[in-house]
Amino acid sequence: MSVNTDRHESAVARYLEAWNAREPEALAKAVAAAWTADGSYTDPLADVRGHEQITAVITAAHAQFPGFAFRLLGAVDGHHDTARFSWELVNEADGSAPVAGFDVVTLDAEGRIRQVLGFLDRVPAGA
Repeated sequence: MSVNTDRHESAVARYLEAWNAREPEALAKAVAAAWTADGSYTDPLADVRGHEQITAVITAAHAQFPGFAFRLLGAVDGHHDTARFSWELVNEADGSAPVAGFDVVTLDAEGRIRQVLGFLDRVPAGA
């Protein structure tokens, strides 16, 4: 049984805001709002810690997929300090979503992300 709270939804909203920030200043501010200073992000393609490294991973994703935005798929499911959710990367021009995944986040007492464990469910060939 899950207990979905505003705390989990707010954390995921800040997380997606960071992934969708494109300007360097807005991205740095969004990463700082979403993650703890020593927060981490791990998926099959990256294993980083700290705001600077997380910002670099997000910047690289935007370079690889210009004109795309991350969108929540379904509801955020959470309990205690953990939440899980699905997302997709959507082409803003045609609405296609060639990349999709599932993330699990661990939060601190203030609702900021300490750790992200990401899984890629759909990735285009050669990406």
